[in-house]
Amino acid sequence: MTADTKSDAPKKRGTRAIKTLRGMRDIMPEDQKYWDYLRMQAREFSHSYGFRRIDLPLMEPEQLFNRTVGKTSDIVEKEMYTFVDQGGDKIALRPEATASVARAYIEHGMINRPQPVKLFYEGPMFRRERPQSGRYRQFHQFGFEAIGSLDPLLDAQVIFMNYRLLKSVGISSMVHINSIGDEESRPNYQKVLVSYYRTKRSELCEDCRKRLNKNPLRLLDCKEKDCQEVAKAAPQSVDYLTEACREHFMQVLDYLDEMDVPYFLDHTLVRGLDYYTRTVFEFMPDGNDEQTRQAAYGAGGRYDDLIESIGGREHTPAIGVAMGMERIINAMKAQEVDIPDATACEVFVAQIGEEAKKKSMMLFEDLRSAGLCVAESLAKEGLKSQLEVANKKGVKYALILGQKEIMD
Repeated sequence: MTADTKSDAPKKRGTRAIKTLRGMRDIMPEDQKYWDYLRMQAREFSHSYGFRRIDLPLMEPEQLFNRTVGKTSDIVEKEMYTFVDQGGDKIALRPEATASVARAYIEHGMINRPQPVKLFYEGPMFRRERPQSGRYRQFHQFGFEAIGSLDPLLDAQVIFMNYRLLKSVGISSMVHINSIGDEESRPNYQKVLVSYYRTKRSELCEDCRKRLNKNPLRLLDCKEKDCQEVAKAAPQSVDYLTEACREHFMQVLDYLDEMDVPYFLDHTLVRGLDYYTRTVFEFMPDGNDEQTRQAAYGAGGRYDDLIESIGGREHTPAIGVAMGMERIINAMKAQEVDIPDATACEVFVAQIGEEAKKKSMMLFEDLRSAGLCVAESLAKEGLKSQLEVANKKGVKYALILGQKEIMD
């Protein structure tokens, strides 16, 4: 029962209804068809492309995200839910899942399996962001991670499958893509980037002035309007790539061209997490304005150094993507995507009288066990009220049991 639903039960004087926390929400029964359909499509794509499901803990050691996402990232500095448990351990509710997948890859010795190891996950994440359209403090993602290969075909495949997945649920998207290089090429780029931004210091927000010294790449990821204007004229990372990184990126683009995936070369795209290397990308609605940029359906990229940074084998390349389920479902609703109703039934069992009610319970179970989708409202007494329920459910056939049917 919702907070504003009237109740016949008397309320104690002075009591107030308890509501959800800010940034949290209930997913109501009428919305479940969208969630079920999207989950079904994600799982079907994961099976088709050889990604095996992994379920990860909601809580991880805080250190895992400090070391991977980055201590100076907005997620760690401002958004991560952390606490100290009764044993004195520092715990974090997971703000994203890639770090957890990397931890599981190492912990369970997946390096000994045929590479690349392809993993699929789905579930809630937690960030204390400012709630806005399509963004909640508890939000849901599904994602695909492929660990153990540097082949650019894998980059293109991950992008292609998610582009097609969005299309399968009625969503058209444009892939924004960039390459931010590796440990060898990035220092040169950061040097010219810092030099450029120092001439624009007075135009930057307070956070970006801090980033100028702490993490220059994050300057390009700022969502403040003035900072985004500065970023448009910033030096481009692709101009400072090593030959190996440039060749890798060009091959990714060649594959995307072959697969007819529409993409936009976005030199301001760096992603907000420290572990990314080389290819980075986002799935966005068609267009390139500020509002579109805030509405990405999902994003990902390479993280070739992440496994090593948390104790895994050196030079273990990987790529992954995370898709925002709330964002996708909001778009499905806005575009009035026709969702098959998995709960639709063709047969409704109705009853008249106490004896018929008893028999109807068993008839319902017999039909259900036989594989039919059957609906009922046996708790209602009148036939009229039961048939009203059948009509609302859109059921084609009603089986009515009365006294005569019981006797026969």
